[in-house]
Amino acid sequence: MRAESLPAEGAQEPIATTALSPPAQDSATQTPAPVPQPKPESPYRPNYRPTLMLSGHSRSISSIKFSPDGKMLASCAADKLVKLWDAETGDIVHTFEGHAEGISDVAWSNNGEFLASASDDKTVRLWSLETYAVVKVLQGHTNFVFCVNFSPSSAMLASGGFDETVRVWDVARGKTLKTLPAHSDPVTAVAFNHDGTLIGSCAMDGLIRIWDTESGQCLKTLADDDNPICSHIKFTPNSRFILASTQDSTIRLWNTQTSKCVKTYTGHTNRTYCIFADFAPGRKHIVSGSEDMKVYFWDLQTREIVQVLDGHRDVVIAVASHPTRRLIASAAMEKDLTIRLWADESTDGA
Repeated sequence: MRAESLPAEGAQEPIATTALSPPAQDSATQTPAPVPQPKPESPYRPNYRPTLMLSGHSRSISSIKFSPDGKMLASCAADKLVKLWDAETGDIVHTFEGHAEGISDVAWSNNGEFLASASDDKTVRLWSLETYAVVKVLQGHTNFVFCVNFSPSSAMLASGGFDETVRVWDVARGKTLKTLPAHSDPVTAVAFNHDGTLIGSCAMDGLIRIWDTESGQCLKTLADDDNPICSHIKFTPNSRFILASTQDSTIRLWNTQTSKCVKTYTGHTNRTYCIFADFAPGRKHIVSGSEDMKVYFWDLQTREIVQVLDGHRDVVIAVASHPTRRLIASAAMEKDLTIRLWADESTDGA
């Protein structure tokens, strides 16, 4: 168990000054005093503070995701349950029961109609958010299902697991469209790009693969020299980059066009578990859990750690960023069992 376009590589452009240049002087006249220049605006630094603590799961939490409108948070755990929380109040809205084994991942459809959950019982379940009933049970994986995600249109679903395959499903029919012989080890994450034409997958074999959704062909493989286990991937909103977490305590930003790693983020601890990473609200920072029981924020460009959140009492396995507000959720494992919400109320910056 477990910004529309990114700024260019390197330092950000200095902010242009607005003061008018002094008028041209005759060489015989005295040089005037320099016009004072406005100070460049200091970059926004995260300043998250704890706001809510949610308790309800009885076994290790494995995944948390905000709804597309940000009003709710879904969580899943080794206790075989999916829970729906009100993101504003922290109240439990509903508990979904039905899986026979623990659950490793949960995902929202973009249209807000469904939740999908991936379980060790080898199935993916689709749950209606209108009736709270199970709508479909997707059967086909031959081992634990570890990860799941919807396409942007919500018409398709991708799942991956310990059978080393990625399955692409037709949501309406609940049937497999394609089975991709994706990796030579368990698949740890699947993700669609912004328009659904590509699927990214990563696995314990250390490889990140990019697939053509329509044909099922592997278009590209991204790999580092020593191939550490890859725990999680996420496309940037414009699909030009992939954020990848690996079990050498490193998060990498890959350029999908050039297949090059352009940034690395370090300082947290990740050597054992598949830990989620995300782009923090505002898309200028990276956020990740850590095995040292903390949540880390990095500046996307400079790669420096800009905030560390303390409070959890076990491995922080999952993090999620709110779609519109500066709000972060984090979830921890067996010795903690809480989901914590953290808000950044500062008004400066973007």
